[in-house]
Amino acid sequence: MTDTSLREFKMPDVGEGLTEAEILKWYVQPGDTVTDGQIVCEVETAKAAVELPIPYDGVVRALHFPEGATVDVGTSIIAVDVGGGAVPVEETPPAKEEPQPQPKPEPAAKKPEGRKPVLVGYGVAESSTKRRPRKGVPAAAPPPEETLYGASVLQSIQGELNGHGGGAQPRPLAKPPVRKLAKDLGVDLATITPSGPDGIITREDVHAAVAPPKAPEPVVEAPAAPAVSYEAEGARETRIPVKGVRKATAAAMVGSAFTAPHVTEFVTVDVTRTMKLVEELKQDKELAGLRVNPLLLIAKALLVAIKRNPEINASWDEAAQEIVVKHYVNLGIAAATPRGLIVPNIKDAHAKTLPQLAESLGELVSTAKEGRTSPAAMQGGTVTITNVGVFGIDTGTPILNPGESAILAVGAIRLQPWVHKGKVKPRQVTTLALSFDHRLVDGELGSKALADVAAILEQPKRLITWG
Repeated sequence: MTDTSLREFKMPDVGEGLTEAEILKWYVQPGDTVTDGQIVCEVETAKAAVELPIPYDGVVRALHFPEGATVDVGTSIIAVDVGGGAVPVEETPPAKEEPQPQPKPEPAAKKPEGRKPVLVGYGVAESSTKRRPRKGVPAAAPPPEETLYGASVLQSIQGELNGHGGGAQPRPLAKPPVRKLAKDLGVDLATITPSGPDGIITREDVHAAVAPPKAPEPVVEAPAAPAVSYEAEGARETRIPVKGVRKATAAAMVGSAFTAPHVTEFVTVDVTRTMKLVEELKQDKELAGLRVNPLLLIAKALLVAIKRNPEINASWDEAAQEIVVKHYVNLGIAAATPRGLIVPNIKDAHAKTLPQLAESLGELVSTAKEGRTSPAAMQGGTVTITNVGVFGIDTGTPILNPGESAILAVGAIRLQPWVHKGKVKPRQVTTLALSFDHRLVDGELGSKALADVAAILEQPKRLITWG
């Protein structure tokens, strides 16, 4: 019979066109009461880590996937009873009045007369059935797992007993998601000391068992890869599952590299005056408490260069065979995070003042470091800056972010000998590299835009006259 009070919450598309997401963490467990808008789990998509709110009031009946599982968009991940019932959907077997038989058939007086004790969905004659003992349960009382789990889990337990024969050792009590988690992580449930009520093994018990590995057995036959890679002491290789941000980045870079014909141009520039201006701006009251660094002025210089060369802020529409020139700039900033490289962007950066741009940069960087960048923040970018100089690199040949026409790489700023006013002097010097899509940006346009950025950084007062 269908339970009309049951609501299945499906994995939503938390970004534009995403097809799957990985469950990073559950914040609720079966039996917990939830309210509309409550965060129930955190998932990682190809673009960001996102917290999912539940749209119902009710009681959690089941979690359909364990942490670390990758789930297709549109697949149900959690069941919620919105009818006010506190018992999970699996906890109501069709034959509720049929009690669980005891391990030994001798105390026949304790069995209900006129009925054969049969597990739901598994009809076994009374005389041929051997049951595992239940911990601390009187013979006449219903077994604890029947009230905790219900028919579907009892069927799973009975199936396991059937596979090991009637004389098998008692199987550990655990819910199906916990059993799957243990299997994925290569943990033998029989070796775990349960901490849950009535001897139930919990997810925490499984995780605790793998925290300090008790046996050097690698997982080789798990149906799904664990959330973390297996790294044995002295191992010659480490395998890391390619998923989430890393998977999306790899696909995007391959697509970009082999779709848009890349051209990269370089220029080395004296940025001594820009570095002096950065120090002066740090003392400016209007910028107090804001993120003021060379990247701020480089970003502003690029925005001014785009204003002077608007055709470089465009995209290629393959279907319509058109070049789409954008009259706004969503400025992407490449950020290296523990989850991989992401490129959130500052919306309408062209319209922001220097203090507003500094504030937006600060928010973008801090959010990325915390792993809380939203998918929306990584959509709709038009031009990107990647600052490889923070790693001590002089420059590189950056690959375009898909859908964009240009990306500026900024190298390390170093004190170097430089001819200044006819004399060799130590100056702050850096190298810029601009990659662009040669289908819509020719050499002249790309060179003019890069030259403008360099000229502004060499003489930052041009920000006033050109901006």
